[in-house]
Amino acid sequence: MRPGSSALAYALAWLLLGIAASLWPPALLPWQIAGGVFGVALVADWMLARRPLDLTLERCVPASWPVGVPKDVMLRLANHSGRGLRLALYDHHPQAGIAELLPLSLALPNERSAQIAYRYTPIHRGDLTFGQCDVRVASPMRLWERKIALGETQTVRVFPNFAAISGYALLATDNRLSQIGVLQRRRRGEGMDFHQLREYREGDSQRQVDWNATSRMRKLISREYRDERDQHIVFLIDCGRRMSATDLSATHLTHFDHVLNAALLLGYVSLRQGDAVGYLTFATETPRFAAPRKSGAAVSVLLNGLYDVQPSLDVPDYTQAAVNLSARLKRRALVIVLSNLRDEDDETLAPALRLLTGRHLVLFASLREPTLDEKLREPVRDLDTAVTHVAAVDYAFERQRALKRIERSGAMVLDVEPQKLPIALVNRYLDIKRAGRL
Repeated sequence: MRPGSSALAYALAWLLLGIAASLWPPALLPWQIAGGVFGVALVADWMLARRPLDLTLERCVPASWPVGVPKDVMLRLANHSGRGLRLALYDHHPQAGIAELLPLSLALPNERSAQIAYRYTPIHRGDLTFGQCDVRVASPMRLWERKIALGETQTVRVFPNFAAISGYALLATDNRLSQIGVLQRRRRGEGMDFHQLREYREGDSQRQVDWNATSRMRKLISREYRDERDQHIVFLIDCGRRMSATDLSATHLTHFDHVLNAALLLGYVSLRQGDAVGYLTFATETPRFAAPRKSGAAVSVLLNGLYDVQPSLDVPDYTQAAVNLSARLKRRALVIVLSNLRDEDDETLAPALRLLTGRHLVLFASLREPTLDEKLREPVRDLDTAVTHVAAVDYAFERQRALKRIERSGAMVLDVEPQKLPIALVNRYLDIKRAGRL
């Protein structure tokens, strides 16, 4: 229990009246009367405020939540206390997020219920806990505030951003994938797998005509092909210290969060293409592995297996990661290395690529810091900006040399900013499928 704002205002008014009474004696009696009334009101209101309250609160939050996506947290209150209540609420949300519109205020009549909401955006994955909600209840005369804790502790799972999957599925249904940047390129030649026979269409090549079927049906019949299916896609995910760098945009996501979002989206796309998806993490104390699978549960395996993985302080050892992965993969696969390239990685990266490219098709997807491009675009105005620009140019040059060395080893390279990684990775995968490289 603590004095309310009204009590403090009345006390200040009474104090000013006392000062006036000390300067003007006729005001002494009104000051004494006001003090007595104020004291009686304080005691009476204090006793009323201590009466038992029949007030309940229920918090409604999603059982699972995509990281970086704001959602409403709904608070439902019911009042059976015998009187109307004026409430101020502050929910103890997880610190690993951004809350908007707190604290909340509400007037709740007797025998009524109400809903009130605030906005919350989780910026870290894993198990996040909501504590009880602090509720301050004003006394009938608003002279006191009573603090109580309502509701239950709740834990929610914050996953990589699976919301992108819903958007992809919706646009794919309407053939509008170009709206999110997925390029619908025309196929260069036929796919590798025979799909079906159909009637000849204008534009079909002579090689597609099935002359045996044509002679039987007495009309032109074409063979239709599709991209190879049942291929294996494996993500080799760097969990090292560089991946903890934070995106300075509105999302506040780490590079590692962007990597998981990209892996999740591409995993979904690959499954739609009929391929199997798996992963292996490295540069972490306890690497996690999931063998490639193509069932509908593969996306759930990705979500539940990686949602609580956090970047470590370890330096990535690409050679050891390649050895671990090679021991687990029994057939050729598209190995997608998700990392953040540095010039000093050559010592372990070169042997790793030699080992992987000997059997698998390798795509090294490296995150490029947006600040690098910003520094390169900044005009040179003085000595400080000149030094910064030269350093950025030198760093960019060394980075390009490292990427060229990867390409010479036989691997493919994708160098992209973190936010652009999901769509860029999907486009590269579709290009590889169309070209029949795997």
